[in-house]
Amino acid sequence: MNLPSSVKIGAINYRIQEKEVVDNELTNWGLCVLHDNHIEVLASLSEERKEQTLIHEILHAIFCEAGFGEQDEDLINRVGIVLYQVLKDNNLFCQLGEER
Repeated sequence: MNLPSSVKIGAINYRIQEKEVVDNELTNWGLCVLHDNHIEVLASLSEERKEQTLIHEILHAIFCEAGFGEQDEDLINRVGIVLYQVLKDNNLFCQLGEER
């Protein structure tokens, strides 16, 4: 599955980019760049890790758009893992990759 090229969160369109290097002090798998409205995902990850990382970064954007400036990384990790599994188990994730 190819990652979608963008995702709309609230009123904001976030571009999704696969990168060879993701510069993030917490992890090198993904990054949500809020001031530039884009999400970076490490290109060398397995497809499942890319999908899971994308969900994690989307959650960061959702929390930001909902007005949560301070974000608990542990909470994002836990919710991201469960949300990813819900999307996978219900065949909803594959719909995210379809161009509309």
